[in-house]
Amino acid sequence: MTRAIDALQADLLSAEQIAASHAIMGLDTQLIEDGTYLVAETGGVIAACGGWSRRATLYGGDHSEELRNPELLDPTTDPAKIRAMYTHPDFTRRGIGRLILNRCEQAAADHGFAAAELMATLSGERLYVTCGYVAVEHVEAVANGIRVPLIRMRKVLRP
Repeated sequence: MTRAIDALQADLLSAEQIAASHAIMGLDTQLIEDGTYLVAETGGVIAACGGWSRRATLYGGDHSEELRNPELLDPTTDPAKIRAMYTHPDFTRRGIGRLILNRCEQAAADHGFAAAELMATLSGERLYVTCGYVAVEHVEAVANGIRVPLIRMRKVLRP
């Protein structure tokens, strides 16, 4: 996760914004406890990870308590949350992130969710647009006084 945050945003954010990103991004172990987090390995090396959630938290890791909301969502009215998607810089552009995203979307749909929502970084936006996500809102998260641009995106999983 650290390597993905540092390397994949280097052309899009300042060094200060990348450092601030670590305060708002990271693993939410609730995903692991819920059994909704996936890891892809290539040759015994973790190449990518990501998950989906039936909880209200849109983004943020264990260390960003102010962003967390463990409330369960109603799949008939709420979108599932796609969470903590990271691809190791050595494995980008190989379809691994897309594979994890597809598996997360399918699992969410299998649990009755008609839509999915995520908070994209600037470096992740291209993948999500390619996979059918639409920008809903451009926001800035603030960490350590530094503004980090993010994009809330949504996709219909089934009509």
